[in-house]
Amino acid sequence: MEGLSERQYAARVGLSRGAIQKAKAAGRLVLHADGSIDADASDARRAETTDPSKTRKPPQPKRKPVPEAAVSAVGDTLKEQGLAAPATGGGTTFLQAKTANEVLKAQERRIRLQKLKGELIDRARALALVFRLARQERDVWVNWPARVAALMAADLGVEPAAMQKALEKHVRSQLDDLAEIQPDLR
Repeated sequence: MEGLSERQYAARVGLSRGAIQKAKAAGRLVLHADGSIDADASDARRAETTDPSKTRKPPQPKRKPVPEAAVSAVGDTLKEQGLAAPATGGGTTFLQAKTANEVLKAQERRIRLQKLKGELIDRARALALVFRLARQERDVWVNWPARVAALMAADLGVEPAAMQKALEKHVRSQLDDLAEIQPDLR
């Protein structure tokens, strides 16, 4: 056998055996004397005689565009780890994205482990605790002038009511200043 069989040629060109048989019957294939198919000559003849509008195009791989936010996140993750980040506008390679993904997985595992060990606390809980502590401290300061005004007035020889008013005024002023401070728990 000089050339290829129908099955071999079908496998080579990516068509069914039935399609090869139809092309053979229509004279669109070049055959050797023994009936086998001359592959190179048949490819050329099929290319000449086949209507391009009726050919199947191989399916293109479906590629989704990668959002710019994802590319910049990969770059940020790589930079945090001291690795080379993708050039601006140059996109990111699969290897860079995979490296960033592995880095993020490792960071996530480390955070989970720290949480299990009790080294991390919940942000909402921490804010609630800070708020409660600040409220308790404020209440102590608000009640302080009433407790100490009489003792301070006796030590200084002034009227207790005037002393309490002066202390309350200064404590309120100080608490107003403290109220402007916002905790930043990042």
